[in-house]
Amino acid sequence: MARVNRFGFLAIALTFHLVYIFSIFDIYFVSPIVSGMREFEVERPESVEAPAKRLVLFVGKVTTFHDNIFLLLTAFNCTGDGLRADKAFQSFPEPYPKDDADLVPRSLAPFLRSRVLEHGTFGVSHTRVPTESRPGHVALIAGLYEDVSAVTTGWKLNPVNFDSVFNRSRHTWSWGSPDILPMFELGAVPGRVDAYTYAAEEEDFSQDALHLDLWVFDQVKALFADAAKNATLDAALRQDKLVFFLHLLGLDTNGHAYRPYSKEYLNNIKVVDEGVKEITKLIEDFYNDGKTAFVFTADHGMSDWGSHGDGHPDNTRTPLIAWGSGVAKPVTTTDKIAPGHDELSADWDLDHIQRHDVSQADVAALMAYLAGLAFPVNSVGELPLSYLAGDVAVRSEAFLANSRGILDMYRVKEEQKKATELRYRPFKPLSDEAHSMEHRFSVIRSLIDQGKYEEAIQETAAFVKVGLEGLRYLQTYDWLFLRALITTGYLGWIAFALTTVIDLHVLHGKTETSRTLLGNIFFSSILLSLYASFIVSKSPFTYYAYAIFPVGFWEEVYARRNALIEGRKALFGHITSAGGFVVLLLKAAIGLILIESLVRLSSFPSLAVIDICSRHLDIPTERSSLYYGQLLPPGRRFTEWLFCRQTKSLQELG
Repeated sequence: MARVNRFGFLAIALTFHLVYIFSIFDIYFVSPIVSGMREFEVERPESVEAPAKRLVLFVGKVTTFHDNIFLLLTAFNCTGDGLRADKAFQSFPEPYPKDDADLVPRSLAPFLRSRVLEHGTFGVSHTRVPTESRPGHVALIAGLYEDVSAVTTGWKLNPVNFDSVFNRSRHTWSWGSPDILPMFELGAVPGRVDAYTYAAEEEDFSQDALHLDLWVFDQVKALFADAAKNATLDAALRQDKLVFFLHLLGLDTNGHAYRPYSKEYLNNIKVVDEGVKEITKLIEDFYNDGKTAFVFTADHGMSDWGSHGDGHPDNTRTPLIAWGSGVAKPVTTTDKIAPGHDELSADWDLDHIQRHDVSQADVAALMAYLAGLAFPVNSVGELPLSYLAGDVAVRSEAFLANSRGILDMYRVKEEQKKATELRYRPFKPLSDEAHSMEHRFSVIRSLIDQGKYEEAIQETAAFVKVGLEGLRYLQTYDWLFLRALITTGYLGWIAFALTTVIDLHVLHGKTETSRTLLGNIFFSSILLSLYASFIVSKSPFTYYAYAIFPVGFWEEVYARRNALIEGRKALFGHITSAGGFVVLLLKAAIGLILIESLVRLSSFPSLAVIDICSRHLDIPTERSSLYYGQLLPPGRRFTEWLFCRQTKSLQELG
């Protein structure tokens, strides 16, 4: 490389950093979705029906137990968008009290509470980051954790189509937000999913969002009313393997606009509870066969100041309540606290009911089983056996079918990786004959055939854990290489930049480059070897760009090694004693401390913002300063108006 001037140096710097920014996507944002898996479902004799003929899913936006989605499996599905688990089970006074009696705390969701106490199984569904609507719904309905490559579409569209419970159904009717429903309609078999949405303009954060949930409930009622006049619709509704999905966005919208402790939010919980009660009765009266399963849950929770997205427990804990056909009844205790409870549920007054926590993706497996569907082929959810009615033999068979689907995904991913690797490094727990998938499945089948159902379930659970670890291993297979390559590139850039600065501004271009035949062969061989491996592995074109920079930078540093030697003499030649080097190191340390101090100071409260809050909203200065640190993470600045509004809300809460 010829000596570059300052403009050439800046051009190289800009190109390098633009290219290397995209390495984030090749390392962390690679889609985990693969195709080519076989379908697996619980095999039943023709005379044996599935636990439920239909599933109703309610997904609501609530906080821990208010920010969750209601899944009604009739399978009737209803989700509460933004419902936190704690809000769904805690007691509060009436949001709009009319007399003193309304000030007494009570459950704002009495119907859902009755399902927990008398009819079904409940627990907390634990989500993963990002705690946003799309990732939450993908986990609930498809059983996979968000395809991170969807970040390139703003979490709206599907970069890679995936399977889902809806796609496995005979037919799905869904109602709710235009931001959620289309992604499951577009990814399913054409005509299998009907999505009815309100206009995007209806999602208005400046007004109470109750009307969004009321619209959903009204549309469901209209569908069943139309069936009385439409023989074709009535016949379609009488089939099995149906799914009904109610997406309830009102709680999330009100949580953002008014906060989860506001009267608007708490009143929305009451409305959702009443709506779920009405829809449940409507469906049970329409079918009158006791073959409907219901699930209520949420896609994510919500913080006390109306936000979500990160991994705070308020955002990752959502309620899960299942009842109806195929769902286990409550497990109660009388003389002690039931298993599963912790400090989160201490004030729910449900200590005598066993709490069964699950991972969010497990809900998809639960719904597929209840409705008699094949498990979604991309699902990594484990069937939560504690939610299932029936004997242990049935549960062991169901869990085995669930595990086959998860391990088949591992099989496909491993085959794809083997086909593109010069030297494949297998996942050790599944690499030898004694631990192969075929061997372990035969062991589980033998245990079931011998009537050792509990042992079979334990062996299946251990096998599923190994399979999920194997999927993680394959998903991150190239991480070490890519991270090493990118790190070498950045270190090369630092060395190249240092060499260029010394050459141009310390030595003023007086030194000459010194290349050797051996050096040229060495660096050329490295680059050719990397490119050859990329060709064999069918790597993305970006890998070639990632490789050329570190090789080029370090070759240039090697060629200008004389500049580094002369630069060291010019800059540090006057330091001849050990004491001089100690002083130099101390100065460097002090400089780093000063830089870090400036970074810390930049996150301290803005005096201007605190002054506005204190003067115009009567908020004490010390309280403004306190909340400033809580509400604004370092490096972020909201508008002064929004910050003051949040602070005022927290002050009113004490």
